[in-house]
Amino acid sequence: MHSLSIQPDHLPMLEKMSNTIRFLCADMVQSANSGHPGAPMGLADIATVLSFHININPKNPNWINRDRLVFSGGHASALVYSLIHLWGFDITLDDLKSFRKFGSKTPGHPEFGHTQGVEITTGPLGQGVANAVGFAMASKYAQSILGEKVINHKVYCFCGDGDLEEGISYEASSIAGHHRLDNLIMIYDSNAITIEGDLNVAMSEDISRRFDAQGWRVLKCNGHDFISINNAIADARKSDKPTIIIANTTIAKNALGLEGSHKSHGTPLGEEVIRTSKKAFGFDERETFAIADDVAIRFKNVLERGELSEKIWQDSLQESVKQKIYELQHPDFSKIVYPDFSTSTSLATRVSNGKILNAISKALEGFIGGSADLAPSNNTHLEGRGDFPKGKNLHFGIREHAMGAISNALANYGLFLPFCATFFVFSDYMSASIRVASIMKAKLFYIFTHDSIGVGEDGATHQPIEQLTHLRAIPNLYVFRPADAYENIACWKIALGLKSPSAFVLSRQNLPVLRAVQEDKVSRGGYILKDCASAQITLLATGSEVHIALEGAKILEGQGIATRVVSVPCYDLLISQDKEYIRSLFGDTKVLAIEASRGIEWYVFADDVLVMDSFGSSAKGDELFKHYGFSAENIAVRAKALIK
Repeated sequence: MHSLSIQPDHLPMLEKMSNTIRFLCADMVQSANSGHPGAPMGLADIATVLSFHININPKNPNWINRDRLVFSGGHASALVYSLIHLWGFDITLDDLKSFRKFGSKTPGHPEFGHTQGVEITTGPLGQGVANAVGFAMASKYAQSILGEKVINHKVYCFCGDGDLEEGISYEASSIAGHHRLDNLIMIYDSNAITIEGDLNVAMSEDISRRFDAQGWRVLKCNGHDFISINNAIADARKSDKPTIIIANTTIAKNALGLEGSHKSHGTPLGEEVIRTSKKAFGFDERETFAIADDVAIRFKNVLERGELSEKIWQDSLQESVKQKIYELQHPDFSKIVYPDFSTSTSLATRVSNGKILNAISKALEGFIGGSADLAPSNNTHLEGRGDFPKGKNLHFGIREHAMGAISNALANYGLFLPFCATFFVFSDYMSASIRVASIMKAKLFYIFTHDSIGVGEDGATHQPIEQLTHLRAIPNLYVFRPADAYENIACWKIALGLKSPSAFVLSRQNLPVLRAVQEDKVSRGGYILKDCASAQITLLATGSEVHIALEGAKILEGQGIATRVVSVPCYDLLISQDKEYIRSLFGDTKVLAIEASRGIEWYVFADDVLVMDSFGSSAKGDELFKHYGFSAENIAVRAKALIK
């Protein structure tokens, strides 16, 4: 059976393959007594046909020119696991039997790095659509630097009604259409069913016209007609723009009595329905997790084709291309020549950060990124490096939701170190993708500028208050808020070495260049910036408040109160330090934490906190700092009250 030709005499075997998938998925959900059988059973015919098109090598899941397959709907997880088992990845039949059980390779929703063959953790609905766009964009840039003969794979995405209802899918699809990403094929499982019933209770738009307006090619197929499915995929592979295949399917196909019912979406079918259905379609109703030998052999063709395809590809590579791929996959951070700030007396950390970004970009070919239409304000433009797809600068437009999820895929592609940027208050739009990146421990960098009430006249809606506390609460995410240009450099050196995402929270306003940064101690999250003998009080501060704390210390010492100042550029690193190090910072002194944000997390270290307990106001930044108590004079008053 050739990958681009399905004949009528192939249909009985294709039907047997599809039903094998269906009943594997039904058995998995039934065994776990938890999960979603409907979507996997509805998509089984499409998944079977895709098996004759997809170009992957399960023996080498990291082959860089493999096709990428993204399942945007986590409720199709049983289908994901069935396929990667049948295709030959490192997931056994026992793993399928352990679906949703503690410690298994088959958790409730697929997780990157946990289960071989899973390209990305999609999580909330709609994320996967944007992830697929990100993979397609990564492929296009890889193609521009390595050549079309080296990178020429496709990106497939299974999505459903829920994905296309989520707004992130609109943002991502707009970007894909704008860039004419002809390597992207999205298969829309259009079964018109959601948890609450028929789709028409909440959605009635014409998806075909929506995607046509966004610059996509729109194809349609019967999602249960193998020839129709095959023709649509083959046609999409030849498209000169991104393609959506609207596949009309029936949820829980071949689950007799529950076909087409919303009740099959998130509830086990029941043993009686499964037994009756198996018998009706020629399967032994007494057997569970059954895979006939002839079915297994045909699915394993994916592995055989993939091994051969990769070998041909590897043999075709020139040594110079192999070396470039190696350098992209193993970036040499020692090559970075960081900017010299010795002549600067005052500089916003967004400005120093922009210079650092350009220094990293100059040294590392794979360092790419951009802003949500804010590059001039975020200072994220990479000078002289051109625009995507030929260059490094990505123009995400005003699409923070999609930007975050696209960046997750850029990080998972295997060649790049991506960053994305916006104003800090708009990080709220990106919460879902930041959380998923942290679950995956994806190596990417968030640039968040305009970090506090220092934003000024834009007022409460644009002044981040609770965002620092929110991001610090996310496991595996390292949030850096440098006090000056030199701390900024130190933070980047640390972040580049971490195997997790990092966020840089940066000032709009100019800050003094302190020149007293202890770079080696920044790696511990916090360090003594100003020490003294027999300290009575320690002022703990971050970012733009550090220099104010230093001024407050001068006032206190002028009044005979020995004062220490601790700068904490990374709370997440400091909280992980041992008790001895924490004691070395604070000793037996009282501790006053100072930060122009909600800051409730500082009570871990501090006896008192000078933080924001309300939203901001519209006025000049300096005026707001004074109004809300972030002045040297008020710091001195709070400190004296604490040590009485």
